[in-house]
Amino acid sequence: MYPLQMSILSSVSNAASRETEPRARTVALEAHGLSFAYGGERRALADVSFAVACGEIFGFLGPNGGGKTTLFRLLSTLVPLQSGEVRALGEDFRAGTLAIRRRMGVVFQYPSIDGKLTVAENLAHHGRLYGIHGRKLRERSAAMLERLGLAARAGDLVETLSGGLRRRVELAKALLHEPRLLLLDEPSTGLDPVARREFFDYLHHLRESDGVTIVLTTHHMEEAERCDRIAILSQGRMVAMAAPGELKAEVGGDVVVIRAREPELLQRKLMHQLKLASTLVDGTLRIERPRGHELVREVVETFGSEVDSVSFGKPTLEDVFVHLTGHRFFTSEPGEPS
Repeated sequence: MYPLQMSILSSVSNAASRETEPRARTVALEAHGLSFAYGGERRALADVSFAVACGEIFGFLGPNGGGKTTLFRLLSTLVPLQSGEVRALGEDFRAGTLAIRRRMGVVFQYPSIDGKLTVAENLAHHGRLYGIHGRKLRERSAAMLERLGLAARAGDLVETLSGGLRRRVELAKALLHEPRLLLLDEPSTGLDPVARREFFDYLHHLRESDGVTIVLTTHHMEEAERCDRIAILSQGRMVAMAAPGELKAEVGGDVVVIRAREPELLQRKLMHQLKLASTLVDGTLRIERPRGHELVREVVETFGSEVDSVSFGKPTLEDVFVHLTGHRFFTSEPGEPS
């Protein structure tokens, strides 16, 4: 476990008996004008604002370097605010973070479990940090292990488990103290596609059964698709926020992608001969328009010898990113540590 992660857990143990559950609220997490720079110069976030409703699954989607890691560190109270305001479950971050930490569950991108301890021992140590002891700790641990399909592995050393099972142990720990807000940083790190789907199935079950608000960061498009709403981050700025379907609808029609030996020349010819505006992205031409299949035929008939390939399809979230930023999703961006 990293020292900063341990400090968060340790700091809440002294307040275990003093905190009470907040009254029901319509907004679980909100930020206004959030900015952050490393060393006072290297900007990682710039004027980020959002609001997450109670019971929502909300995702921050962006490439490495887009600002997700810094944002997660701020929201999980790993680092203090520099500029802007954040409130979680009605608590102002600037007024103190103990109460907030008591009511949040956090799953870090990198493991925070001890491989040399059993599954049950990991939960027991974690529970004690939150002031949970004796019968209540045993009951809560047993309930979480059962719900996450880990009951039969309670006595197994964590280091013997698969990546998917280890991730479930992380989630069991984060939920042990019954938080109303769950933060997850790149939750499917190290999981194969099947384990990733199963993990997200459980997140949806958790939201439906317990009403937990879930906020996550991800660079996986399929994960973002399963969120109620997403915010897209690029170079430290939030460039869009809406439901995935709404964002894709804004692209408009189909996305036609043209690969050519001389894309700049073809771009000029498309405008001159067909009056088609295109965007040059990483050596490919992209055109957004309805009935893309008709355009494919027209391009091939007009410029067949100059075109290597033409394809079209319905907009994806990557298309949305290109539409908003002008560059591919996995293009390296400056702004924050990976």
